[in-house]
Amino acid sequence: MTAAPTGHVPDPDGIKLTDLVRAELTKICTLPATWIALALALVADAVLGLLAATDAVRLAGSDGQASITHSGTVLLAPVYAFAAVPVFAAGGEYRGGQMRVSLLAVPDRDRFFAAKLLAVLGVLVVAALPVVLPGGVAQHLLGDAGAGAAVDGLFTKAVAYSLLGLVAYGFAVLVRTVAAPLAVLVVLPVLVSPLLRGLSPEVTRLLPHEATLSFLGTPEGPDLALDRPVGLSVVLAWAVLTVGAAWTVTARRDG
Repeated sequence: MTAAPTGHVPDPDGIKLTDLVRAELTKICTLPATWIALALALVADAVLGLLAATDAVRLAGSDGQASITHSGTVLLAPVYAFAAVPVFAAGGEYRGGQMRVSLLAVPDRDRFFAAKLLAVLGVLVVAALPVVLPGGVAQHLLGDAGAGAAVDGLFTKAVAYSLLGLVAYGFAVLVRTVAAPLAVLVVLPVLVSPLLRGLSPEVTRLLPHEATLSFLGTPEGPDLALDRPVGLSVVLAWAVLTVGAAWTVTARRDG
């Protein structure tokens, strides 16, 4: 018997990880839903950035009308269109038995999930900055944000979009569908958070949406505010938790 060369570890399925990642990227980039979601997120973020810079629209509140810039939830709303990209990439696999076919081609579930995760992460990182760029430029050119603050805001928002996208991806894998993750992610800040805020703001501010607002420096109120590094840590923890749970479930349950 001839021993394998030292340092050479054969791929158990005969397929390189890079090939798997490339295949997953092709899947994501050829989905019409990917481009529709990115276009919606870009347009919505650009419009909201323009409205925030010009103060053309004001929101009614308990203290009278206020600028749209005072509502972090409204300004962050386009992220849920952006989150549809990883949700469709994950949830779409479970329609028509596609997941079982994929697992037959790649029986090593750890490598399979790693490839999908790397592909999704790559798309999120590459797409996030272009999506938030028009809105950020509008706020810089038409508003009073300086160049340094504008650049910091763009990169911070891109990071926030990417992390919430990972949360959405992990959740979509866990529930094996498309509609439920998007519905939950939208319902949480719109309906659940306002109700929970009155009962326990300490818990509410640790939810993904509220922690993201703190990271962006636009919390919905002092009772929900976290220091920006803490907000980032909380959102990152949500991403790690959901993706880790998704990886574990993928490795153990039936396709």
